[in-house]
Amino acid sequence: MRKALRWLMALTVCIGTVSTAGAATAAEPTAATTKATADIKDRLLAIPGMSLIEEKPYAGYRFFVLNYTQPIDHRHPSKGTFQQRITVLHKDVSRPTVFYTGGYNVSTTPSRREPTQIVDGNQVSMEYRFFTPSRPDPADWSKLDIWQAASDQHRIFKALKKIYSKNWISTGGSKGGMTATYYERFYPRDMDGVVAYVAPNDVVNNEDSAYDRFFTKVGTKECRDRLNAVQREALVRRESLEKKYASYAADNGYTFTTIGSLDRAYEAVVLDYVWGFWQYNLLANCSDDTLIPPDAKSATDDQIWNSIDTISGFSFYTDQGLEPYTPYYYQAGTQLGAPTIHFPYIEKKYVRYGYQPPRNFVPRDIPMRFQPYAMDDVDSWVRHHAHHMLFVYGSNDPWGAERFAVGKGSKDAYVFTAPGMNHGANVAGLVADQKALATARILDWAGVPAAATAQAKPLAKFDKKLDVRDVERDPALRP
Repeated sequence: MRKALRWLMALTVCIGTVSTAGAATAAEPTAATTKATADIKDRLLAIPGMSLIEEKPYAGYRFFVLNYTQPIDHRHPSKGTFQQRITVLHKDVSRPTVFYTGGYNVSTTPSRREPTQIVDGNQVSMEYRFFTPSRPDPADWSKLDIWQAASDQHRIFKALKKIYSKNWISTGGSKGGMTATYYERFYPRDMDGVVAYVAPNDVVNNEDSAYDRFFTKVGTKECRDRLNAVQREALVRRESLEKKYASYAADNGYTFTTIGSLDRAYEAVVLDYVWGFWQYNLLANCSDDTLIPPDAKSATDDQIWNSIDTISGFSFYTDQGLEPYTPYYYQAGTQLGAPTIHFPYIEKKYVRYGYQPPRNFVPRDIPMRFQPYAMDDVDSWVRHHAHHMLFVYGSNDPWGAERFAVGKGSKDAYVFTAPGMNHGANVAGLVADQKALATARILDWAGVPAAATAQAKPLAKFDKKLDVRDVERDPALRP
């Protein structure tokens, strides 16, 4: 009897202990609950190396401009760090996240890229290394390459994935589309999908005949002839227009040390003219007499000047215009490659330099050496290993003359072309069946429910402030 009583008392104590423990668990939130309920700013700033620059309000979102501490050299992290600027457009940790980079500076104004609207998600945007202020000081330019930049993205992703745990899609346009592709090549397990817009792919730097062929077919013959005539006339009138250029430079404090002379800069601007038109304009703009003089030979000097300046930009090849883009031209001259085209409609006596190499646009105290294997490696990887990748090009965009292609080894990967579109080509500009398929695939990669392919459409409503995307009107020949 006494043994039975002792057993009953022990059982009562045990039950009481379990009940007390259960009450304590209910009253005290777990670590997971604390993270889920903590303010998103606090969660972001709890990441080692993350600091706040500013927060900007936007209805329905939180928008943060941040600095993140990165190694100058990811192979040797102990050899110094720099602050890399990123932004976070936060919607909800339960939504997918789009990782965007333009390949240049990051905008500190809230914006939403097309895949972000399609999946109705968060957006993380990264400033490319060595674009100020995300530049080490002193700058070791040998650490500016596509692998180091991809490793920047990899570290940012790993840090933020702990907060944004749903699917991730990387994206970017032009050099940003190239960047998204290189990131996928080096870290193929990070992203659930890639959407690369108008991404050039210069596999063999010294073979650029695809561009020459492009310029004999783009648009209409009438438009091509009209543009060619203005470009030629600007070189025929070189002497008088260079006097105007010299006055323009003096008035604005422009200098020409990097490129070497005003004459070199003048020709570079003029030779960018036809390319620049097709990169930034639509065919309909060719009939605009205020933009393109209809009869170049009878046009005034001011008409020729204004047309070239509007499309190419006479300020660009000055020291002041080139300086912000030194990182791009450095990469073009070391890994990315740069196009060279010919001008059969202009007599040789008028063309003194032709398309100048990237070396001419980078200060001489920065050493450069071209690596011909870099783009070939990426191109081969995409053809044989692309998985969950979408490339979108514009039929009238010169940068699409040399593009990425997917081969037999690729899976669930696509290359689509938007008819009549320029360097601003997007999914919305594709023909109906490709648009529906691309949208459905993006939704699927993002891990969100999608309608049948034919009915697939963006989940978020269009926002005229967040979603309006004009083609970036940056002058000069660069993606």
